[in-house]
Amino acid sequence: MPVGRHLAKVHREPVAALEGLRDGDRVMVGGFGLCGNPEALIDGVLKTGVRHLTLISNNAGNLGKGLATWLRAGIVDRVICTYLGNNEDLHTRMASGEVEVTLVPQGTFVERMRAAGAGIPAFYTPTGVGTVVAEGKEVREFGGRPFVLEEALPADFALIRARRADPFGNARFWRTARNFSPLMAAAARTTVLEADELTSLGSIDPDDVHLPGIFVHRVVEVPVHEDPFEYRTVRSREGAP
Repeated sequence: MPVGRHLAKVHREPVAALEGLRDGDRVMVGGFGLCGNPEALIDGVLKTGVRHLTLISNNAGNLGKGLATWLRAGIVDRVICTYLGNNEDLHTRMASGEVEVTLVPQGTFVERMRAAGAGIPAFYTPTGVGTVVAEGKEVREFGGRPFVLEEALPADFALIRARRADPFGNARFWRTARNFSPLMAAAARTTVLEADELTSLGSIDPDDVHLPGIFVHRVVEVPVHEDPFEYRTVRSREGAP
C-alpha cells in the first residue's frame, strides 16, 4: 500500500527519531519498572547529549538498567514518578540533592496525564487529602467531602514501546508495555514509538489497535531487545514432588 508524505513517520534509527529533543525538556517514558521500556529510545537519548531533563515515568529504572542509565549519566534534574522502591541510583541522587523527586499517587499520575491529553487543565480528587500530597494545593469540598486540586501533566516528548505498529503509528502493546503508554502519547507534544515489529498499513485489525496513530509522530522498528527484569519469582510446579 502506498504511503503518502503525511504518513512518513518511520525512522530507521532511534537517534534520528529523537530530533528536536532539547535540554530541559519534559520526557515521559512508558512501561512499568524495567518491563515494557523502549530500550533503544532510552539509549538513544543518551547519544543525543541532551541534559537537564524532567523524567516523567512510573519509576526510574533499577539495578543500573533502563532509566537508571539516565540517572547515572547525570542528564536528569527532576523525576516525577509514583514509586522509588529500592532504586539506589535514584535514592542516592535524591538524598544528595542532585535530582529533585516528586512522588505522585499512581491513580493521580495517570489521571493527570489523561487530563493533559484531553485538554483539561486540572481536576479534583480525594486522593492525598490530609497528606503531604495536598500541601500547597487548593482543597475544596464537594458533597461534604474534601478534594484536592491536581493539575494536568503534559510533556514535550513521550517515548513508548509497542509489540506491533504500522507506518502511521497505529499500535498494539504487549502486556506491561501498555501501562501508561497510550495516555502518555496523547499528553506529549511529540510521541516516538519504538515497535518490536513494523507491519503494513491495514494489517492490524481496528479492534486490536490500542493506540491510534493520530497520537504518534514518529515510529522506529527495533526487533531485538534485552528485556531485563528486576527479580525472578518462581513457584513450585503443580504436582511436582
